[in-house]
Amino acid sequence: MQALKLAQVDGRLTPVLDEQYPQPQAGPGEVVLRPLRMGVCSTDLELCKGYMGYQGVLGHEFVAIVESAADDAGRRWIGKRVVGTINCPTAECEFTRAGIPEHARSRTVLGILGRDGCFADRFTLPAANLLEVPDHVDDDHAVFAEPLAAAFEITTQIDVPVDAMVTVLGDGRLGLLCAQVLKLVNPHVRVVGKHAEKLALCEKWDIAARPLADVGLRQDQDIVVDATGSPSGVITAMQMLRPRGTLVLKSTYSPTSAGADKVDLAPIVINELTVIGSRCGPFAKALDALGTDRVDVVSLIGRRMKLSAGVELLKAARKPGVIKVLLEP
Repeated sequence: MQALKLAQVDGRLTPVLDEQYPQPQAGPGEVVLRPLRMGVCSTDLELCKGYMGYQGVLGHEFVAIVESAADDAGRRWIGKRVVGTINCPTAECEFTRAGIPEHARSRTVLGILGRDGCFADRFTLPAANLLEVPDHVDDDHAVFAEPLAAAFEITTQIDVPVDAMVTVLGDGRLGLLCAQVLKLVNPHVRVVGKHAEKLALCEKWDIAARPLADVGLRQDQDIVVDATGSPSGVITAMQMLRPRGTLVLKSTYSPTSAGADKVDLAPIVINELTVIGSRCGPFAKALDALGTDRVDVVSLIGRRMKLSAGVELLKAARKPGVIKVLLEP
């Protein structure tokens, strides 16, 4: 089968389209899935730079059909159209017992840590990770379940008062989803970014948007969500926050990213900032929002490509003006 993987080639980490990749075998409690749509995420691009030291098949955003199951745990899912959470605990620990399996000491993460991802003709996932997609949610919407769930995670971690001044820093895929989710609970949210064509989307959602170059760093924001995926974003976010404000770190970047060694964390202490790391979130909330059109995801789709395009699809995701690249088998 074909699979887009990261591998060492001539001593360098390189994305490669492997057309002879072995068919996956479902382990105990797992199912084999056939993807219908896949989404390219900023994390995929950071992995290509060495983030997490990952090697294997990329991809963790998908909607798929369950084709087969290893045992009774997954047989009821066969033939169903599903999305799935990406963290896979491999053994019970204090975190799984506490109800946070996404932080299990022993876990794999789809397309990110120790588990091949969904950029392939077939892939596997535990049946326990699956959620059925309602019939009225089409594939173009369902494929956004994972990043939209990540956006909803913010509202499960912190209180967002209706009168708080809230900035989403970063106008990429995740930033625009976070802004729409936060707008559901706070009318004052704004997006600050660097790309006019992306910021223009906010007008249709009645969300304020401003270019970063036009924003004064006056330490007047109650909450700043950094969705830039860059070291400079963390620095700017700290400059925007009022004393005792809240910084939500929503994106990650490779340690080799330019400026990573220049991030000074002293303002966190000096200004007594609260820092929240925010990662995966509630899929059920995301599917509900997608099914009721409370969040616009279709406007984010910039390119559609076949998986056979291989490394070209990763290049397309990096092009200016492209927000979301969707893949089909």
